[in-house]
Amino acid sequence: MNDRQQHILQYVTDNKRVPVVELADVTGVSVVTVRHDLNYLEQGAYLKREHGFAVVADNDSVDSRMLSNFPAKKALAEYAASLIDDGETVFIENGSTNAILARVLAKERQVTVITASVHIANLLRDSRCEVILLGGVLQKRSESMVGPLARLALEHVHFAKAFIGIDGFHSETGFTGRDMLRADIVVTALHKCASNYVLTDSSKFGEIHPHALGPLSLVHEVITDSHLPAIFRQQLDTAGLRCTLITAA
Repeated sequence: MNDRQQHILQYVTDNKRVPVVELADVTGVSVVTVRHDLNYLEQGAYLKREHGFAVVADNDSVDSRMLSNFPAKKALAEYAASLIDDGETVFIENGSTNAILARVLAKERQVTVITASVHIANLLRDSRCEVILLGGVLQKRSESMVGPLARLALEHVHFAKAFIGIDGFHSETGFTGRDMLRADIVVTALHKCASNYVLTDSSKFGEIHPHALGPLSLVHEVITDSHLPAIFRQQLDTAGLRCTLITAA
Protein backbone atom coordinates (compact mmCIF):
# COMPACT_ATOMS: atom_id res chain seq x y z
CA MET A 1 0.00 0.00 0.00
CA ASN A 2 1.51 3.31 -1.07
CA ASP A 3 1.37 6.66 0.76
CA ARG A 4 -1.52 7.96 -1.34
CA GLN A 5 -3.62 4.89 -0.58
CA GLN A 6 -2.87 5.28 3.13
CA HIS A 7 -3.97 8.92 2.87
CA ILE A 8 -7.21 7.83 1.18
CA LEU A 9 -7.83 5.26 3.92
CA GLN A 10 -7.36 7.78 6.71
CA TYR A 11 -9.48 10.41 4.94
CA VAL A 12 -12.36 7.98 4.40
CA THR A 13 -12.08 6.75 7.98
CA ASP A 14 -12.29 10.30 9.30
CA ASN A 15 -15.21 11.30 7.05
CA LYS A 16 -17.12 7.98 6.83
CA ARG A 17 -18.46 8.48 3.27
CA VAL A 18 -16.53 10.46 0.67
CA PRO A 19 -17.23 11.18 -3.04
CA VAL A 20 -14.57 9.89 -5.42
CA VAL A 21 -14.15 13.38 -6.91
CA GLU A 22 -13.36 14.75 -3.44
CA LEU A 23 -10.68 12.09 -2.96
CA ALA A 24 -9.17 13.14 -6.28
CA ASP A 25 -9.04 16.75 -5.04
CA VAL A 26 -7.43 15.96 -1.69
CA THR A 27 -4.82 13.62 -3.20
CA GLY A 28 -4.06 15.70 -6.29
CA VAL A 29 -4.55 12.87 -8.78
CA SER A 30 -7.17 12.02 -11.37
CA VAL A 31 -10.50 10.35 -10.65
CA VAL A 32 -9.30 7.37 -12.71
CA THR A 33 -6.25 6.96 -10.46
CA VAL A 34 -8.42 7.21 -7.34
CA ARG A 35 -10.73 4.52 -8.71
CA HIS A 36 -7.73 2.22 -9.20
CA ASP A 37 -6.69 2.91 -5.62
CA LEU A 38 -10.19 2.20 -4.35
CA ASN A 39 -10.30 -1.06 -6.29
CA TYR A 40 -7.08 -2.12 -4.56
CA LEU A 41 -8.35 -1.08 -1.12
CA GLU A 42 -11.71 -2.76 -1.60
CA GLN A 43 -10.08 -6.01 -2.74
CA GLY A 44 -8.00 -5.93 0.44
CA ALA A 45 -11.20 -5.42 2.52
CA TYR A 46 -9.91 -2.08 3.81
CA LEU A 47 -13.06 -0.17 2.80
CA LYS A 48 -16.21 -0.47 0.72
CA ARG A 49 -17.37 1.29 -2.42
CA GLU A 50 -20.77 2.62 -3.36
CA HIS A 51 -21.65 4.29 -6.64
CA GLY A 52 -19.43 7.39 -6.75
CA PHE A 53 -18.39 7.07 -3.09
CA ALA A 54 -15.91 5.35 -0.79
CA VAL A 55 -17.27 4.32 2.61
CA VAL A 56 -15.92 2.79 5.80
CA ALA A 57 -17.00 -0.64 6.94
CA ASP A 58 -19.35 -1.23 9.88
CA ASN A 59 -18.13 0.98 12.75
CA ASP A 60 -18.06 -2.02 15.08
CA SER A 61 -16.03 -4.25 12.74
CA VAL A 62 -12.36 -5.11 13.08
CA ASP A 63 -11.79 -3.62 9.62
CA SER A 64 -13.27 -0.28 10.69
CA ARG A 65 -11.16 -0.13 13.86
CA MET A 66 -8.10 -1.07 11.82
CA LEU A 67 -8.48 2.07 9.70
CA SER A 68 -8.39 4.37 12.73
CA ASN A 69 -4.83 5.74 12.98
CA PHE A 70 -3.82 3.29 10.27
CA PRO A 71 -0.27 4.56 9.49
CA ALA A 72 0.80 4.22 13.15
CA LYS A 73 -0.75 0.77 13.49
CA LYS A 74 0.86 -0.36 10.25
CA ALA A 75 4.29 0.75 11.52
CA LEU A 76 3.73 -1.23 14.74
CA ALA A 77 2.66 -4.30 12.78
CA GLU A 78 5.69 -4.13 10.50
CA TYR A 79 8.03 -3.96 13.50
CA ALA A 80 6.24 -6.91 15.11
CA ALA A 81 6.55 -8.90 11.88
CA SER A 82 10.31 -8.25 11.87
CA LEU A 83 10.52 -10.19 15.15
CA ILE A 84 9.05 -13.32 13.55
CA ASP A 85 11.26 -15.78 11.67
CA ASP A 86 10.11 -18.01 8.81
CA GLY A 87 9.06 -21.39 10.14
CA GLU A 88 8.12 -20.10 13.61
CA THR A 89 4.82 -20.76 15.34
CA VAL A 90 3.19 -17.68 16.84
CA PHE A 91 -0.06 -16.83 18.60
CA ILE A 92 -1.87 -13.70 17.39
CA GLU A 93 -4.72 -12.44 19.52
CA ASN A 94 -7.62 -10.32 18.30
CA GLY A 95 -7.53 -6.56 17.68
CA SER A 96 -7.03 -4.07 14.89
CA THR A 97 -3.22 -3.83 15.06
CA ASN A 98 -2.94 -7.60 15.20
CA ALA A 99 -5.16 -7.79 12.12
CA ILE A 100 -2.67 -5.57 10.28
CA LEU A 101 0.14 -7.82 11.54
CA ALA A 102 -1.68 -10.77 9.97
CA ARG A 103 -1.87 -8.89 6.66
CA VAL A 104 1.87 -8.22 6.76
CA LEU A 105 2.62 -11.87 7.52
CA ALA A 106 0.35 -12.98 4.68
CA LYS A 107 2.60 -11.14 2.23
CA GLU A 108 6.04 -11.64 3.74
CA ARG A 109 6.30 -14.78 5.89
CA GLN A 110 5.74 -18.51 5.94
CA VAL A 111 4.86 -19.24 9.55
CA THR A 112 2.28 -21.12 11.59
CA VAL A 113 -0.27 -18.78 13.17
CA ILE A 114 -2.43 -19.88 16.07
CA THR A 115 -5.36 -17.57 16.69
CA ALA A 116 -8.77 -17.32 18.32
CA SER A 117 -9.78 -14.68 15.76
CA VAL A 118 -11.91 -15.82 12.84
CA HIS A 119 -11.16 -12.49 11.16
CA ILE A 120 -7.39 -13.03 11.35
CA ALA A 121 -7.72 -16.63 10.16
CA ASN A 122 -9.69 -15.38 7.17
CA LEU A 123 -7.05 -12.77 6.34
CA LEU A 124 -4.47 -15.56 6.11
CA ARG A 125 -6.54 -18.00 4.06
CA ASP A 126 -4.70 -17.34 0.76
CA SER A 127 -1.22 -16.93 2.29
CA ARG A 128 1.64 -19.39 2.71
CA CYS A 129 1.00 -19.41 6.47
CA GLU A 130 -0.43 -22.44 8.18
CA VAL A 131 -3.37 -21.40 10.34
CA ILE A 132 -4.62 -23.07 13.51
CA LEU A 133 -7.99 -21.60 14.52
CA LEU A 134 -8.97 -22.46 18.08
CA GLY A 135 -12.35 -24.09 18.60
CA GLY A 136 -14.97 -22.83 20.99
CA VAL A 137 -17.98 -20.51 21.03
CA LEU A 138 -18.03 -17.79 18.35
CA GLN A 139 -18.39 -14.33 19.88
CA LYS A 140 -20.00 -12.69 16.88
CA ARG A 141 -19.32 -9.04 17.67
CA SER A 142 -15.55 -9.60 17.98
CA GLU A 143 -15.33 -12.50 15.50
CA SER A 144 -13.44 -14.44 18.19
CA MET A 145 -13.60 -17.98 19.55
CA VAL A 146 -14.06 -17.90 23.33
CA GLY A 147 -15.10 -20.07 26.25
CA PRO A 148 -13.81 -23.27 27.91
CA LEU A 149 -13.26 -25.14 24.63
CA ALA A 150 -11.13 -22.33 23.20
CA ARG A 151 -9.10 -22.16 26.41
CA LEU A 152 -8.63 -25.95 26.43
CA ALA A 153 -7.46 -25.91 22.81
CA LEU A 154 -4.99 -23.14 23.58
CA GLU A 155 -3.58 -25.09 26.52
CA HIS A 156 -2.74 -27.97 24.15
CA VAL A 157 -0.79 -26.03 21.51
CA HIS A 158 2.63 -24.41 21.74
CA PHE A 159 4.21 -21.33 20.16
CA ALA A 160 7.41 -19.29 20.38
CA LYS A 161 5.87 -15.81 20.46
CA ALA A 162 2.50 -14.30 21.36
CA PHE A 163 1.16 -10.93 20.18
CA ILE A 164 -1.54 -9.57 22.44
CA GLY A 165 -3.91 -6.63 22.10
CA ILE A 166 -5.11 -4.64 25.11
CA ASP A 167 -7.94 -2.23 25.86
CA GLY A 168 -6.30 -0.34 28.71
CA PHE A 169 -3.27 0.21 30.91
CA HIS A 170 -2.88 1.93 34.28
CA SER A 171 -0.10 1.62 36.81
CA GLU A 172 -2.54 0.37 39.46
CA THR A 173 -4.33 -2.19 37.30
CA GLY A 174 -1.76 -3.26 34.72
CA PHE A 175 -3.11 -4.29 31.32
CA THR A 176 -6.88 -4.70 31.13
CA GLY A 177 -9.57 -5.78 28.68
CA ARG A 178 -13.21 -4.89 28.13
CA ASP A 179 -14.48 -8.42 27.64
CA MET A 180 -14.23 -11.20 30.24
CA LEU A 181 -14.24 -14.10 27.76
CA ARG A 182 -11.55 -12.60 25.53
CA ALA A 183 -9.50 -11.70 28.61
CA ASP A 184 -9.61 -15.34 29.66
CA ILE A 185 -8.01 -16.37 26.35
CA VAL A 186 -5.33 -13.68 26.69
CA VAL A 187 -4.42 -14.77 30.22
CA THR A 188 -4.16 -18.40 29.07
CA ALA A 189 -1.86 -17.39 26.21
CA LEU A 190 0.37 -15.29 28.47
CA HIS A 191 0.90 -18.24 30.80
CA LYS A 192 2.22 -20.47 27.98
CA CYS A 193 5.79 -19.26 28.70
CA ALA A 194 6.37 -17.90 25.21
CA SER A 195 7.90 -14.51 24.47
CA ASN A 196 4.88 -12.28 25.00
CA TYR A 197 4.47 -8.95 23.18
CA VAL A 198 1.78 -6.37 23.86
CA LEU A 199 1.03 -4.75 20.49
CA THR A 200 -1.10 -1.62 20.79
CA ASP A 201 -1.34 2.04 19.85
CA SER A 202 -0.77 4.55 22.65
CA SER A 203 -4.44 5.61 22.88
CA LYS A 204 -5.12 2.65 25.18
CA PHE A 205 -2.80 3.90 27.93
CA GLY A 206 -4.56 5.62 30.81
CA GLU A 207 -7.79 3.66 30.30
CA ILE A 208 -9.06 1.14 32.86
CA HIS A 209 -11.33 -1.79 31.98
CA PRO A 210 -12.83 -4.49 34.20
CA HIS A 211 -10.75 -7.54 33.35
CA ALA A 212 -7.08 -7.95 34.27
CA LEU A 213 -4.81 -9.50 31.63
CA GLY A 214 -2.40 -11.19 34.01
CA PRO A 215 0.74 -10.02 35.84
CA LEU A 216 3.05 -7.59 34.06
CA SER A 217 5.94 -9.98 34.65
CA LEU A 218 4.56 -12.24 31.90
CA VAL A 219 5.08 -9.58 29.21
CA HIS A 220 8.41 -9.57 27.37
CA GLU A 221 8.01 -6.31 25.45
CA VAL A 222 5.47 -3.55 24.84
CA ILE A 223 5.32 -2.29 21.26
CA THR A 224 3.51 1.01 20.83
CA ASP A 225 3.78 4.31 19.00
CA SER A 226 6.00 7.28 19.80
CA HIS A 227 3.06 9.35 21.08
CA LEU A 228 3.04 7.39 24.33
CA PRO A 229 3.07 9.98 27.17
CA ALA A 230 6.25 10.05 29.25
CA ILE A 231 4.39 9.11 32.45
CA PHE A 232 3.45 5.73 31.00
CA ARG A 233 6.96 5.14 29.70
CA GLN A 234 8.18 5.70 33.25
CA GLN A 235 5.56 3.35 34.68
CA LEU A 236 6.51 0.58 32.24
CA ASP A 237 10.19 1.10 33.02
CA THR A 238 9.51 0.96 36.77
CA ALA A 239 7.65 -2.30 36.24
CA GLY A 240 10.69 -3.70 34.43
CA LEU A 241 9.01 -3.86 31.04
CA ARG A 242 10.88 -3.21 27.84
CA CYS A 243 9.03 -0.63 25.75
CA THR A 244 9.73 -0.09 22.05
CA LEU A 245 8.32 3.12 20.56
CA ILE A 246 7.72 3.12 16.82
CA THR A 247 7.35 6.23 14.66
CA ALA A 248 5.14 5.95 11.59
CA ALA A 249 6.91 6.73 8.32
